[in-house]
Amino acid sequence: DLGPGWESNKVGYRLYLDWRNAIDIFGKTTEEIILPKVGQDNFDSYHEMNDWGMDILKAGKSMGIGSIGRYLDGKVLHFENVDQTNAKIENTNSSSSVNIDYKEWKTGNDKINLHSKLTITPNHRYTKHDVTPSKAIEGIATGIVKFDNIELTKKTSENKKWAYISTYGEQTLVPDKLGMALFYKTDEVAQAVEGTDDHLLVFKPTTNTISYYFLGAWEKEKDGITNKEDFTNYINSLLEQLNKNNQLN
Repeated sequence: DLGPGWESNKVGYRLYLDWRNAIDIFGKTTEEIILPKVGQDNFDSYHEMNDWGMDILKAGKSMGIGSIGRYLDGKVLHFENVDQTNAKIENTNSSSSVNIDYKEWKTGNDKINLHSKLTITPNHRYTKHDVTPSKAIEGIATGIVKFDNIELTKKTSENKKWAYISTYGEQTLVPDKLGMALFYKTDEVAQAVEGTDDHLLVFKPTTNTISYYFLGAWEKEKDGITNKEDFTNYINSLLEQLNKNNQLN
């Protein structure tokens, strides 16, 4: 269950650096930095409500939100076979990043190196994920965990360069309301697929850096988003920003 965490004053995330390689969401009821003290008292306490919030996403066998896997023959392959994984934290006044190097990640008949950089900035919920594969292979994918009775919403920006997939509803361990969204460049994605555990975006083969954004918005956040309409307005405003500036500041 170990792995790096990163957070803004709005939300926290954690990457499980095990075979799943899933990204989990830590909902926060405070704007304080909370991750350093999470789980210090007893192993599973962060799955229960604390004064700072809680680990809210039920990731199961999915990639959680915004992580990386490989979609091959109708299945998502995770990180069962990696020679070496190194993670490095990078903090500045304006952002926090986690850099991860996967050496010799084996899926199907391919072995590649993969560099992943996850960056969060103050006052924002979204994480920017930059992914650089050493070899152009088919099937590198990201996604959002899939739950029964929660519909997937899709929208493309006016200039057709960016799009998002999103979900909203009771999809936490509590359960209470959570919105999740993934913003991607349309020309980097080969197809959107419904996997067993995830709503998937499958990238085109490339050795260039693939960049996308993901976010979780929990209803119990301080001054949080508490209904689907407000969540939709919020992610639409981010899509407009991408349409205009090609990035989120």
